[in-house]
Amino acid sequence: MATTEPSSTALDRVRGLLGSSDFLRLLNCHFDEVTGTRVAGWLEVGPQHHQPFGLLHGGILCSVVETFASVGAWEAVRDSGRQVVGVANSTDFLRSTVSGRLDVVGTAVYQGRTLQLWDVVITRAVDGKDVARGRVRLQVIDPR
Repeated sequence: MATTEPSSTALDRVRGLLGSSDFLRLLNCHFDEVTGTRVAGWLEVGPQHHQPFGLLHGGILCSVVETFASVGAWEAVRDSGRQVVGVANSTDFLRSTVSGRLDVVGTAVYQGRTLQLWDVVITRAVDGKDVARGRVRLQVIDPR
């Protein structure tokens, strides 16, 4: 079911898909690797991502976790003609951050016929410390 070899074609598909969303452009996620079992990339955060107290908004971190998990899950089922939809996102905020590059790695934990489970880790590039960790459960569905 899963595509395991990274390819520029997969990266091009993802860039095209995400480029069509104003919200995802605001997140400004960049993808370096996309397979059906692993997604890696980064984003640059700054004042446009802050909550009123000047720190990175937790909703941004949840959105990044969901985005990376969804991209990998979608890549895993894409050739089958099926789709994935997120049904649960649990993201823990471990450290605050204000600005800079955050590296993101999502890995498939479980991939079944109707369910996928992904773990996503977001780390500060400057020191390698975890900022957030999340787990996303996705339902595999037939297209409408």
